[in-house]
Amino acid sequence: MKLKMKFSLIIPVGPGRNAEILKSIQNLDYPKKGFEVLVERGTNPSENRNRGIEKAKGNFIVFLDDDAFIEKDYLKKIEKFFKEYPNTDFVGGPQLTPKKGENFFARLSGIVLTSNFGAFKVNKRYLQNSKVYEAEQTDLTSANFCVKKNVFEKISGFDKTLYPGEDPELINRAKKQGMKIYYNPEMIIFHKRRNNFSKYMLQIFKYGLVRPKVNKSSEESKVLFLIPMFFLIYFLFLPILLLISPLLGVPFLVYISLAIIFGILDSIKNKTFVGIFVLPFLYLFTHLSYGIGVLSGYLRK
Repeated sequence: MKLKMKFSLIIPVGPGRNAEILKSIQNLDYPKKGFEVLVERGTNPSENRNRGIEKAKGNFIVFLDDDAFIEKDYLKKIEKFFKEYPNTDFVGGPQLTPKKGENFFARLSGIVLTSNFGAFKVNKRYLQNSKVYEAEQTDLTSANFCVKKNVFEKISGFDKTLYPGEDPELINRAKKQGMKIYYNPEMIIFHKRRNNFSKYMLQIFKYGLVRPKVNKSSEESKVLFLIPMFFLIYFLFLPILLLISPLLGVPFLVYISLAIIFGILDSIKNKTFVGIFVLPFLYLFTHLSYGIGVLSGYLRK
């Protein structure tokens, strides 16, 4: 009996990059004829993924990032999930920071992404929660995502004018059409973090830059993502505000106090002493960088 192709694994790869994830894909504990791997190269990841969708032969399309790795039973866990939740259209899981192989800064930036203070609701993308639940745009990313192929016949592919930000826009568009989207805590990918300050700041800035356009696809979380921009404006005008009244500096003192408190708590949780001194500054620059991106996105429009 011929085994039917079940999964198509699509990996977008940018210029000058390697598909490191192929190493772990080779070790998958799953019949080799039951899945295919499509490595799509180009400058636009959304276009790369769309090309992969057109070529895919599997009934389920799995989107993975090139600089990550998965465990041997990754596809078996997805297969099990769809058997238990057959009405599912999309399912994704957490992208965790690797426990080994990351340098000092990458580990700290990973802590910021998992922090309730550093990333607020978006931190669920980077934490392994305990339950299966219906997901929102703040829960999943296209670094770890599986979709039934026939879904794309109804909603089309990724918005090629968006990167990053193509995944929350796709989720928002799918939810408007009544698609079932779930978070599966067992569907894990280990994703590398930016290994220096400038690369990390640029990444966060880009997330903010596309947010004005992503917000057009959903009004529900719009205010949440605008908070860093308002904080940036307040921060820039703080010297003038202090001349008007010292009391106008109280919100910033509250912010600094929270940054220090969460810096201590997150450092204890992640067993890093140095983080106590570094994380408060990383929180600040993360929020400012995202705010600059959002403001730039609106000005560009």
